[in-house]
Amino acid sequence: MIDVLSVVLFISVALVTISLGLYLTNWRTRAVERVAPRRTAETPFLPSPALVWRELVNRVGALVPGSPKDLPRLKRRLLRAGFRSPGAARFFQGVRAVTTVAAILGTLLLGQQGHWAFDNLLYLAGIAGFLGSIAPMQYLKLRIRRRQHAIERGLPNALDLLVICVESGLGLDQATIQVAKELQTAYPVICEEFALVNLEMRAGKRRMEALRNLAERTGVAELKKLVAVLIQTDRFGTSIAQSLRGHADYLRVMARQKAEEQAAKLAVKLVFPIFFCVLPSLFVVTVGPVLTRLIRDLFPMIENM
Repeated sequence: MIDVLSVVLFISVALVTISLGLYLTNWRTRAVERVAPRRTAETPFLPSPALVWRELVNRVGALVPGSPKDLPRLKRRLLRAGFRSPGAARFFQGVRAVTTVAAILGTLLLGQQGHWAFDNLLYLAGIAGFLGSIAPMQYLKLRIRRRQHAIERGLPNALDLLVICVESGLGLDQATIQVAKELQTAYPVICEEFALVNLEMRAGKRRMEALRNLAERTGVAELKKLVAVLIQTDRFGTSIAQSLRGHADYLRVMARQKAEEQAAKLAVKLVFPIFFCVLPSLFVVTVGPVLTRLIRDLFPMIENM
């Protein structure tokens, strides 16, 4: 009887000890897990369609041969459109090749589904390939015109603020920085160009060289004249504020003359819309009832005679 009690007691103590050890071990593990940083579940990397498209176009652009003569002109156009990436020319060539091939394949697919004639299909595929080839260049020209128009629209106000900054005692470099900061929301394009001029001067370029780069980079005639005025002012040591104020007045006069020219052309431009859109409806309203009355009353009288 004593031996059985001893065995039962030994087993009980052993079970309690094992349970306590397991509990303490689990408590320590839970404490470590609470202190340790949580690991997020690793998900497989899925590239976005934009990244896939960019990588595809870059590779196609690297494979497409480009003309060395047209490359400087293309880079200059890309700069004027606002694309300053080193691989912008390669990306543009890739986009041009991809749009050409996509237009041809799309036309062939439509022709196969529509059961077009083979000669017509080849003719339309050639036209689609030509349009797909020139579409990126037309978009680039459109972007250049919009950017130049934005610069022309913001240049008079930027020049007025530049005059105020120079007359308040700031130098030309500090005034350019201040104009770029103040007009960032209203005219971001011209402020971006002014900030780039400041960065070029900080990098070690001379002021004349940075201003010439500004004129060449934008391609805006009014900005080229402003750069010429600033270079002459810096060379001959004349008053910058007076030169800027005179050029600002010149820009205001030119803007007013351009607006008057557009207003004078308005009468000629309205001839065709009036002739093809307004006059037909006016004839319907005025002559329509008379014609219906003639058809209803006069023609029966003529037939009865």
